[in-house]
Parts: sequence; structure tokens; C-alpha cells
Amino acid sequence: MHGTSFLQQLRQRRNADAAHYIDKKQVARLLDDLFAFLFLPSGIGLQELYEEQLHLQRRLAVLLHLAGDQPGMVAADAKGFFDVLPDLYTLLIADAEAILAFDPAAGSLQEVIYAYPGFYATFVYRIAHHLHQLGIPSLPRMLSEHAHSHTGIDIHPAAQIGSSFFIDHGTGVVIGASAIIGNHVKIYQGVTLGALSVAKDLADVKRHPTIGDHVTIYSGATILGGNTVVGRNSIIGGNVWLTHSVEPDSVVYSRNNIVVRSNHVFPDAIDFVI
Repeated sequence: MHGTSFLQQLRQRRNADAAHYIDKKQVARLLDDLFAFLFLPSGIGLQELYEEQLHLQRRLAVLLHLAGDQPGMVAADAKGFFDVLPDLYTLLIADAEAILAFDPAAGSLQEVIYAYPGFYATFVYRIAHHLHQLGIPSLPRMLSEHAHSHTGIDIHPAAQIGSSFFIDHGTGVVIGASAIIGNHVKIYQGVTLGALSVAKDLADVKRHPTIGDHVTIYSGATILGGNTVVGRNSIIGGNVWLTHSVEPDSVVYSRNNIVVRSNHVFPDAIDFVI
């Protein structure tokens, strides 16, 4: 049969991967239900809430098993995640409160939690980051890519982000794996915290910048390099390209030469070549 050798190869590969296949829909449903568990009003009693938590814990254990978590650690890691969930919840409420405090368009904490893509991306990041710290393969990145597809915000689960984190608008934000972000940092749309080099042999090297506490990075700014440190209380202006460190309390901006003229007075004839 034509293509038999290819089909045999394909069958072997798919059968080998079957034991660790995770359905993206399962990942999305778990995230939706975790979000509802933490933030959506329900009116249920304490016992029902406890049973809901156990159900989510069992579902997480299934995904951890499929992800290839260490044998014998699946149940412990699932329980451990819910043991630290109060701490994650505290961080997330601080994130939401930071958005409410600094965004004049935010009307209430509920609006921030239910409607802001920056908060949702941060919610997913904090879950994915904890699982990454446990050494869980695959699943943390699947979580972050789900948030990326829904918000346009790409945060690697290995990145380290402090408390009261604020992403405004968010579309096009990229935060690399070895980025370190302090507390009370505000980032606007189109910001990249990236690497100067994407060589594979640098995978274990710090490639992404460090951002100090109380830094604001405006839209379109690109900050690159593992040795690049933005000092605390600094402001990075829009469309800045930064590959070197700046001292605390700095303002970094680029000058643009913008010319405005009347469209009724046309300059000398211009020759166009098409």
C-alpha cells in the first residue's frame, strides 16, 4: 500500500505519545472551573465548596499524570497545589487591586477580575508558574499558551513576577522565561521583555531582563538581554529599544521628529518610480 511505511512510523509515534496526551479542552475547562472556584459568586455552603475543591484536585491529578509527573508524586503535587492556593489567591487579589488603583477606566474590582485580559493572563501565569516550580513537564506551558491565545499576552511560566502586577490592555506583551519582575510593576500593550540571542545552547542562561520594583513600561517598549536591569522607580517610554541597564529613578524615552503641515500646500514635485 502506498505510504505504508509512513503510516507505520506515524502509528508508532502516536502510540508512544498516547500515554502523555493532554487534551487542550481539558486544560481550558480546568482553568475555567478554577477561575469560577476562586472568583465567581455561587452562594454555596462551606461543605459544598470543600467538595468542589476536591473535585478540582482530582481533575488536576489526572492532568499531572498525563503530563508525565513523577510516579507517586501526582496526588501529592495536586494536593500541594491546593495547599498553596490561598497564597496564590492573595497574590491575585493584590494584582486586581493594583489594576483598579491605577487604571482610571476600571470601575470596580469585579470588573477587573471578570473583564480585564491582563488580570486573566496573570491568573493563568501564577498557576502555571507554581506547577513549573514543581517540575511538571508540558502542562505549565499549555496553560500559558491557553492564556496567550485568549488575551494576546505571552508570559512564560518560568518567569518570576512579584506582587501587585499590572498589565494594561495587554495585546502583544511578551515576557520571556528568565525575566525577573519586581513588585508594583506596570506594563502596557506591545511590551517585550526578551533575549538578545535565541541560540539553543543558551537555554540555561539568563537571557531576559530584570525589572525593579515600581517600574512603568509604556506601550511598544522592547527591553532585551539577561544582563539588562531596569532600576526601581524608573519609567520606560513608549517604543524604546533598550539593551543596557538603567539606574533607579531613570526616565528613558526616544525622540521622534514629527512634521505636521497643511495638506493644501504641497511641496515641490516628487518623482515616483513604480
